[in-house]
Amino acid sequence: MSGYESFTTVLARREGHVLVVSLNRPERRNAINGDVHAALRGILEQAADDPDVRAIVLRGEGKAFCAGGDVNTMEGGGDEGAESPALAVRDTLSAARMIDMLLAVPQPTVCALQGFAMGLGATIALLCDTVVMAEDAVIADTHVNIGLVAGDGGAVLWPLLASMGAVKWYLMTGERISGVEAARLGLVLKAVPAADLDAEALRLATKLASIAPLAARGTKETLNRVIRDRIHLLLETGLLLEGATMVSEDHKEAASAFLAKRTPVFKGR
Repeated sequence: MSGYESFTTVLARREGHVLVVSLNRPERRNAINGDVHAALRGILEQAADDPDVRAIVLRGEGKAFCAGGDVNTMEGGGDEGAESPALAVRDTLSAARMIDMLLAVPQPTVCALQGFAMGLGATIALLCDTVVMAEDAVIADTHVNIGLVAGDGGAVLWPLLASMGAVKWYLMTGERISGVEAARLGLVLKAVPAADLDAEALRLATKLASIAPLAARGTKETLNRVIRDRIHLLLETGLLLEGATMVSEDHKEAASAFLAKRTPVFKGR
């Protein structure tokens, strides 16, 4: 599995038949930018063609799993920090490509979620086939907190995992959910003490790797049809509405307030 060492923003190492993939921007809480996306794609494409990789663990270096999209890119596109329509289109298409990329991984995937997973980070975590979460970690889809419609993975995945009543509340408020509560709601398989997280994720992945590969992959592909059906039903509308809010004054205000560490004032336009 040569070539993995060439990526600096995403690391990979072998543990038997398990490939452990680590997002590696700890100074940015593993926020996703173009380099991370490209590196992750490169590693996963290599793994897909490697018969010795039978399961994958996805984790984050440092204190967070993934903070979502890099907020420092939100203000770079237009007058007074507003994101341009061209950048809005780019970002919505990038989210769609990320979802497709993770669904295309043939091997079973396990997410080890420590610290927190926000927005796109939550989507990446929940796209894994199995999620084990530290008890003190938090997960949230925080699109609304930065003036955006939760139109991509949140709208697709969360209603498949938890009750619609709970999903509506958490997606419309952006409230954080602890590992213990996420397990109770069914968003993740289980919550464990933070010190045990990596070992438990590797244990689960090793168990998945011990299953007949064709059976495991075929079962995953069959179940992923449910997610793909939801994508066809929701994603186009969700990304259209999310893209519209990317060029809204409320989104510009949210990004400015975040970087200035103040409370945003939304005006509904």
